[in-house]
Amino acid sequence: MYSADIQNKTLDIIKNSIRNVPDFPKPGIQFKDITTAIKQPEILKEILDMLAAHFKSQKIDYVIGIESRGFIFGTALAYLLNCGFVPVRKPGKLPADVISQEYALEYGTDKIEMHKDALHKGDRVLIVDDLLATGGTAAAAAKLIDQTGAEIIAFTFVIELADLGGRQLLENHAEVYSLIKY
Repeated sequence: MYSADIQNKTLDIIKNSIRNVPDFPKPGIQFKDITTAIKQPEILKEILDMLAAHFKSQKIDYVIGIESRGFIFGTALAYLLNCGFVPVRKPGKLPADVISQEYALEYGTDKIEMHKDALHKGDRVLIVDDLLATGGTAAAAAKLIDQTGAEIIAFTFVIELADLGGRQLLENHAEVYSLIKY
C-alpha cells in the first residue's frame, strides 16, 4: 500500500499535526493532543488507512475501543476491517450486566467495564486506544477480554510514549502496533 519513503513522510505529517500541550493535566506532563490531527480529514483518513492496512490480512471479529478516544479510532477501524465494535467504558456507563477490571493509577486505582455478553470464547479481537503510556488501561482491557475466552490478536495505538514502558506490559499478551512513537 505505502512504500517505506511515502509511509515515513506520511507519519511525519501525522506527527507534526499532533499538538504538544505543556503542563497538562499537571506540571511536567507534555500532553500529546490528537484533536489537532483528527480535525483534518486527510490526516484522520491516513491514520485510519494505515491502521487498517496493518491488520487487513488478519481475521478480526471485534475491535475493542477503550473510552474515550479509543472510540474515535475503534469504530472507524471496525468499519474498515468489516467487523464489530465493542466499547470498554468507565464504571456505570453500560446498561446491561458487566464484567469489571480494576487497575492502578499513579495515585489510587480506576476501573473499566465491558458488557458480560460482548465477547465469546474464540472471538478474535483488536484492542484500540489513542495513546500508549504506561499500559495500565490497555492491560486492564486485556484482562477483561481474557475473562471471556476471546483471543487478543493485537493492541494498536496512534501514539506511543516509548519511555513510559507500556509496550513491555502488553507484549506478553499480543502484538503491539503504534503509528507514532515519542
